[in-house]
Amino acid sequence: MRTRLLEDGRRQVINFMFPGDFLGLQAALDGEMSHAVEAVTSVTLCVFARDRFFDMVASQPRLAFDMTWLAAHEEAALEEHIVSLGQRNARERMAALAVFLVQRAHDTGLAPDGVLTITVTQGQIADMLGLSLVHTNRTLQALRRLQLVDWTVNSISIPDLESARQFAGIDGNSFRLPRPYI
Repeated sequence: MRTRLLEDGRRQVINFMFPGDFLGLQAALDGEMSHAVEAVTSVTLCVFARDRFFDMVASQPRLAFDMTWLAAHEEAALEEHIVSLGQRNARERMAALAVFLVQRAHDTGLAPDGVLTITVTQGQIADMLGLSLVHTNRTLQALRRLQLVDWTVNSISIPDLESARQFAGIDGNSFRLPRPYI
């Protein structure tokens, strides 16, 4: 989970990361990361030497393209999250986030049956979506009653992905490009 801490101690969850994602790619170009990363599952990290980044890009153009693709895909996901924060109501925001997470998990092999087993607290959801804890709880209950999303502390399942996409106003093709693995 990528987060940004504000000076007053508040936290904004920026995104949830999945296998094969790059953490701190911009730090290879700019210096220090502007965000923190918190593991919400067990992880294995592969560290790349910053001083060898440009040599790698020059000597491995296909790898450089795949890294660029991953960075562009991350940017598109962040754009979708911004749209949620600015234009979607709470139910639509939460449905969009659930669709994003379950679809990403499915695409990376973490949810072959359409159920993502992950521990995400209501506080983390609230911090991602800009909602209060009470509003987050009520919104989760409403989505369960509508049978759009069943989000518990340990898992996220979406009975009908297409219905949830339509409810949230998400184009079903947004996340369907083949993903490179590095």
